Formats: sequence, C-alpha cells, structure tokens
Amino acid sequence: MTENNTTGDRPRKSLILNAFVEMCSGHQSPGLWRHPEDESHRFNDIDHWVELAQLLEGAKFHGIFIADVLAHSPAGGYDVYKGPRNLDPAVISGAQWPVNEPLAVVPAMAAATKNIGFGVTVTTTYEQPYHLARRLSTVDHLSKGRVGWNVVTGYLDSAARNMGQEGQPHHDDRYAVAEEYIKVTYKLWESSWRQDAVVLDRERGIYTDPAGVRQINHSGKYFTVPGPHLSQPSPQRTPVILQAGTSKAGKTFAAQHAEAIFVAGHSPSVVAKNVAEIRQLAKAEFGRDPQSIKFLALLCPVLGRTEEEAVEKFKYFRSLGSIDGALALFGGWTGIDLDKFDDDQELRHVESNAIRSAVEGWSKATPEVAKWTKATVGQHITVGGLGATTVGTPVQVADNMERWVREADVDGFNLAYAVKPGSFKDVIDLLIPELRRRGLFWDDYAVPKGTYRENLYAQPGQSGPRDDHPAAQYRWKAGVDAKDSPVPES
Repeated sequence: MTENNTTGDRPRKSLILNAFVEMCSGHQSPGLWRHPEDESHRFNDIDHWVELAQLLEGAKFHGIFIADVLAHSPAGGYDVYKGPRNLDPAVISGAQWPVNEPLAVVPAMAAATKNIGFGVTVTTTYEQPYHLARRLSTVDHLSKGRVGWNVVTGYLDSAARNMGQEGQPHHDDRYAVAEEYIKVTYKLWESSWRQDAVVLDRERGIYTDPAGVRQINHSGKYFTVPGPHLSQPSPQRTPVILQAGTSKAGKTFAAQHAEAIFVAGHSPSVVAKNVAEIRQLAKAEFGRDPQSIKFLALLCPVLGRTEEEAVEKFKYFRSLGSIDGALALFGGWTGIDLDKFDDDQELRHVESNAIRSAVEGWSKATPEVAKWTKATVGQHITVGGLGATTVGTPVQVADNMERWVREADVDGFNLAYAVKPGSFKDVIDLLIPELRRRGLFWDDYAVPKGTYRENLYAQPGQSGPRDDHPAAQYRWKAGVDAKDSPVPES
C-alpha cells in the first residue's frame, strides 16, 4: 500500500494538514496542562502564538484552525455535566476554560509568517453580518489573504442566555438564519465594491471612485442591511468558508457553501457516509465539483520511535487527563449529562439513542474496551476528544491516515494535540518525513506567499471562491459597470 501512487481506484492525495487549537489550555485533551512539558497554559502570551505559527509554517502546515467556545457556549464554558448550568467541572479542570477571542491573535501570527493560513470559528447566531464582514475583511487585509471562516450556528442554551435570549433557536431555524447571513456577507464582500474602485488618484484627489461602491439593499426575513461594506475588497474578498455540521440541515448548508469541512469520528466508517452524502449533494443540488470540497478528519496522533514508546507516552497522557473535564466537554458537545448514570452502568443499554449511538461508534473503533461506562467514556475523551486518537510509530500512524483516505475519502486532517507544542513537534520530526516518503505531503507551499485558498487548492490565482461556488456569482469585477453586474437577489 505504501509504495503505490493510488488509493483504491483513486489517485493518491497530497494531504492537507491543519493544526487544531483553541485560545485555552488543553483544548481536546482536558487536564493535560498538568504535563511538565505542556505550554498550552501560555495561551494569553502573544509570543506563544507567534512561536507556534512559525513552528508550523516551517513544517509547511496548510493552516492553523482556531476553535472557539463562544461560538457554541457564551456562558463561557461547558455547563451541562453535573448541571444544569454548572460550570464547576470545566472550571476546575481547565476544560476549554478560560478561553480568549480567536480572531484577535491572527494578525500577530500573520505578521510573523508568510504562507500559513488561519481558520477562525465565528457563529452566525449572535453577531450581525455587517459587523463580522468588516472584522474578517480587516484581518484578510492584514494577513494578505490568509483567513478562513468556520461558519457555526451554535448549539448550547448557555449561548443564548448570555446574549439576552431564553434558549437557542430551533436547530433548523439556526441554519435558516445562517443561510441568509452568509448571503449577506457574500453581497458585502463581493458585490458592494468593484474590484478596482480604489484608484488613489493623487492628481485628481480621488481616493475611491464612487461609481465603484454601492449599497446592497438587502431586506430579508432575518436581516436588513443596506450597506455598503465598510472595507474595500481584501485579497480573498470572501475568506475560505469552513464548516463542521453533519445534521441534515448542516449537510445541505455545507454542500452549498463549504470549501473545507471538518469531520470527527473514532473510525473512518463513522464519517464515510457523511462525506459521500455531502459530495453527492454538492454536485446534484448545487452544481459544484464534489472533489473541490476538502474533508478534514479530526486526528490526535501520539507518536513514538517505537510502538512501546508511543504506548507508554499515551498511558502517561491518560494518567494526567481529567475525567470530569472530559465529561464536561462531552456534555457540551452532545447535550447529555452523564452524571445521571451510575458509575458502572453500561451505556450501550441506556434509553438515550444519542448515547447508544456514540458508544456504538466507539466500541467498533475500540473493541478492546469491554464495557463502556461513564468512566471509560471520560477516559477515552481525555486524549484527543471526540476524534480519533492514533498511537504508534510514524509508519503505523501514516498507515492509519491512509486508511482514513481510502475508506472515508477525506482529503486531510485537523491534527489535535495532547501536549502543546510537543505533539506538533512529534508530528514534524517523526510523522511528516514518513508522509513525504510516501508522497502524501508536499515539500513546500504550492503558492509561496499565496492566499489561504490558493494553498488549500494548490492552485495559483485562486484567491477568490471557485466559479462553481455560490459566492462567485456575487463578484463585481474590475472594469464592469454596475448595471452589468447587479447585486444578486439571493
């Protein structure tokens, strides 16, 4: 398998690698801030982020994806476990608490690098599109076109309470809001300004040609935005659109808008169906090239030069992990409070379909666990969260990554860490050389100093969305009269 240039019937893919982080300690591995070599507690230090960006760019990572609790739980943390509204397990264990604003750190990392991209999570449920469009345009300018937007709708009632609401809008209603929201941002980014509107004509004293700026006059069910956009066209105009939802509404949204989609499961079989469905939907319903959507699986590799070394490292990681912190995260991710169950109760047999579904997925991926209880679920999450945790040598981990590509048709991975930056250093020193030996990872950026989108697609000149992406129909191109490029009605 490792010497061929194909995976099954498909050409072998050059993998997309993102580092998966959050402006907190621990992130997907609660409690591992206790490790003597972990530096994730330095998340308040700008030098920490600059050092991380430079380390990852030196290894040619495509991007740094920064998650955010605020997008899901503006209560400030996960408050379902031992709830209701009980933050103590997350607060004590440092399970994504405290956590800072992700977009604020991107300009500093961008100033210290030239190629790596930055994906940032922002919700559509609690922030006006006019405001967010300017924030993202500003950072796209400052980063020279290296920003992606992870579009989320939020999922916890705690989110709504701190935004002045009693509870979350209904799931499908949130996606209806997101659908209108993202089209408003397309209008602001792509249709409000002609590409060449800023002329900087010193002789005539004209900074911007007023014929190249217009209102979008959006009036919809959820938003009224006359415009125009406050920022001139940035290098990408529309940032790379990222997404993670795999509900029915989430799949439809992703099939239409997403350029990269994050999937999480403990084995390829858990996500393969979703990947196939979204690709098929993108082609059949929205006329998009299904292979243009890049799927990235969540993976936490624990590497050693020998299998024994990797296993011992993993055992040590687990010994430091916080079970309460892990169950707090599980409660936030699923809405399920496992504190309601007995410590030794087998969760495969409880009444909750959601719990049984999650546990069945884990049991298939990890058959060595004889009985899934509250404790074993918590222990499972302590290293790597809800994604796959692969323990072994570079050859073993690379084999597993190839299996994900072969069985689930993913295009790359969001690499979570157990210890930061140690886990990423292991990937750089041990895993990436093996991936390159197999022809699975590039030697350098496809477009040096290019935009995030150019390097995501390895396609020079692809700074804006592809022609088959819905944002492309909104673009007001240089030299085109307003009457010849009307603002789409949506």
